[in-house]
Amino acid sequence: MRRSILPAMTHCPSPRDGLLALFQAAIHSAMPAHTLAAHLPPPPVGRTLVLGAGKAAGAMVHALEAAWPADAPLSGLVVTRYGHTPQRPPGVVQRVEIVEASHPVPDAAGLAAAARILALTQDLQADDLVICLMSGGASALLTLPADGLDFDAKQQINRQLLDCGAAIDEMNCVRKHLSRIKGGRLAQACAPARVLTLAISDVPGDDPSVIGSGPTVADSTSCADALAILRRYGIAIPPGIAAALEAGSLETPKPGDPALARAQVDVIAAPQRSLEAAAALARSYGVQAFVLSDAMEGESREVAKVHAALARAVAQGRGPFPKPCVLLSGGETTVTIRPRAAGAARGRGGRAGEFCMGLAQALQGVPGVWALAADTDGIDGVEDNAGACVGPDTLQRARAAGLQLADHLDRNDAYGFFQALDDLVVTGPTHTNVNDFRAIWIA
Repeated sequence: MRRSILPAMTHCPSPRDGLLALFQAAIHSAMPAHTLAAHLPPPPVGRTLVLGAGKAAGAMVHALEAAWPADAPLSGLVVTRYGHTPQRPPGVVQRVEIVEASHPVPDAAGLAAAARILALTQDLQADDLVICLMSGGASALLTLPADGLDFDAKQQINRQLLDCGAAIDEMNCVRKHLSRIKGGRLAQACAPARVLTLAISDVPGDDPSVIGSGPTVADSTSCADALAILRRYGIAIPPGIAAALEAGSLETPKPGDPALARAQVDVIAAPQRSLEAAAALARSYGVQAFVLSDAMEGESREVAKVHAALARAVAQGRGPFPKPCVLLSGGETTVTIRPRAAGAARGRGGRAGEFCMGLAQALQGVPGVWALAADTDGIDGVEDNAGACVGPDTLQRARAAGLQLADHLDRNDAYGFFQALDDLVVTGPTHTNVNDFRAIWIA
């Protein structure tokens, strides 16, 4: 049976059930219904326009509509991932349109939604308020290619960025400079209206300019930076775009731009807060909890080796933390897709599953160590699972099932490996996104 999320428990559960409950606590603390209303200003003299994008955009709209005064005008448009629009809560009247599009590779629906969003900014006045709802996934969902870049080429660049192992800040630097709406350009289009961005952070460090590629935030990176990243990873771009980047003609609004003077960002949910919520639940079980970092980056399998070394030391009584304990971490790791043999099928899975494979390989069944890694949006890569679980018996059960972990790692096939072991964590879309969640329970 796939591992589904369990209700929070008041007694100390088994390590595996405890890990699932900790993941649920992390998600619960980042839900827009619990965090958004406190950040809303009073209605303005003029009209209020709601714009936004991301995997949590639908849930954020519902939370806003529930909290906004019934007699105050409210309209707008947001775009979320296919299948990520939650059921509207009872009694909440729809006033903001929600559309769906493709993620992580943009499609025509996202292109149309971005064009409509930019068009809605026309004729805004100083007395108007724009509330921009941003969450993870917005970079792909809010796609509007720069002049001279056709949509097919933009899709190809996006695919190459996803496969090459580039860090999220590198990908977003490129996305900003190849867009007509990212990198502060949306806020620039909204001037002279006031712009309040409410963001759910899915990026290390919670930098607002990186969340969704910062459509309402001044950009400190340059065309030269974007071009250097593209060349570093060998990503092919049209000659005209390369020339435009070299000339600086695709430059983004910079800090101090007067058009962004009335733009403000509030981060309403963040990875650190979710990790702290999980830690609090673990401590309520009588198990010590330690948050290692909310901003870990690097190759998933390499990050797993570091976690495994620490967990092994703690399990053997040589580590910096006393057992029993839970080690928690977040951030955004990457997966570099390995070359395939001719005719070989591409593996399935995402960075959480790849972390779990790397962890199981590095731990080699050390007794007393269980782990869970999952994406807080409920989707690991493009599959239907959030992540996976690992236990002391993972490798033993894999061998009994005829599975070779090294082979699955070589093919980036975490989904196939953990599906065969019934160790996938499946939640469905969670309607929030505070990035990676990793928990290691050492008994």
